[in-house]
Amino acid sequence: MECKKKDNYKENLISDVTALMQKLISIPSSYFNESEIMDFVFNWFRDREIKAYFHEYHESKITNYKGKNVVCELLGSKPGPTIHINGHLDTVKPCNGWSKDPYAGTVEDDKIFGLGALDMKSGCCAIMIAIERFYRLNKNFRGKIISTFVSDEEGPYGLGTNALIEDGLLEGIDFSIVTEPSASFALKPFPNICLGARGGYALEVEFFGKAAHAALPHNGISAAVDAGKFICQLENISYLKDDLLGQGVACVVALESDGGACSVPHYSKVKLFWHIVTGEDETSIEKYIIEAIEKAKIKCDYKISFRNSPTEGSRGFMPYKVDKKNSYVVEFFKCIENICGVEPSVSYFQSIGDFNYLGSRTNAPVVIFGAEGENFHSSDEYATLTSISKTADIIYDFLVRMLSK
Repeated sequence: MECKKKDNYKENLISDVTALMQKLISIPSSYFNESEIMDFVFNWFRDREIKAYFHEYHESKITNYKGKNVVCELLGSKPGPTIHINGHLDTVKPCNGWSKDPYAGTVEDDKIFGLGALDMKSGCCAIMIAIERFYRLNKNFRGKIISTFVSDEEGPYGLGTNALIEDGLLEGIDFSIVTEPSASFALKPFPNICLGARGGYALEVEFFGKAAHAALPHNGISAAVDAGKFICQLENISYLKDDLLGQGVACVVALESDGGACSVPHYSKVKLFWHIVTGEDETSIEKYIIEAIEKAKIKCDYKISFRNSPTEGSRGFMPYKVDKKNSYVVEFFKCIENICGVEPSVSYFQSIGDFNYLGSRTNAPVVIFGAEGENFHSSDEYATLTSISKTADIIYDFLVRMLSK
């Protein structure tokens, strides 16, 4: 896609993006192992005399993980809105099947390959480039910019962003941009913007039957059979439908049952991840499960348990939507069109992430906008350098539009 050239923009933008991406990719940073990349990002800002600090947290209830985020703040000289920009520096763990070195940042034409290149070191790179440029060229502005580079987004609880919220660092923000690769997740060309997301909960349903000899299975109550009947009924649930988010879905992620060598299994456990839309929550999920169990006509006793969580706020990821007519959203659309010459396509994220915490717990609109590429959470992951550069340009343009009036 051809985009308009931005006046007064650095001629070496692509080379700057390439160099920074290669450095970010070269640092292994799977979740719970982010310390080195956090140090790099902190020092990157410090070397440019931009105020940044570490936000440290300790999740002692479940993981006993001691993590840290990097927070960069630019404070204007006059009152104005507070713009928050968020990205995660952690990645999933390495997988098999790579044809390239996942930490080399190999460049082929407009593609840069590497673990986390798309999800989402591309977005963090774009934020860093935009913030550095704004700091150099806009000494007098109004309001405040908070950019957060977080840990453990890919982990089970989103600990980094959850800690930012619960420690009060994001109080009073007016608008958030999360630079997840929206175009790639939506399977649409760049530029694409997500104006909301489905939510989700992890949970399990346990079934308690009666053991018996496998030669006489009818003398027992098979927890495995009842679990299977329940799973089949999940396909018949009448889910609540949302005009924008679509409808939720229950996914069986694990099934546990063992009758030993020759016995009817007396216990079974079904682990689920349950995506939800606006209007659904833990109560509605329990209602769906009970209806499915009743339709399955199971004989076992059962127990529904939502996963234990570090805090009340991190029990689940709540769905959210943003009004396209919101003034900040309108201005962000203008910036995308200004840089790319076209309006972005609009989507709604079908899975969960830190944006759910921000969109449902900060009382501020949250948009998801980032680079294009392929193979996130897979081998030979890549992002396009052009889309990373445009993302940086759009963020910069938005900050100028909102804070330099």
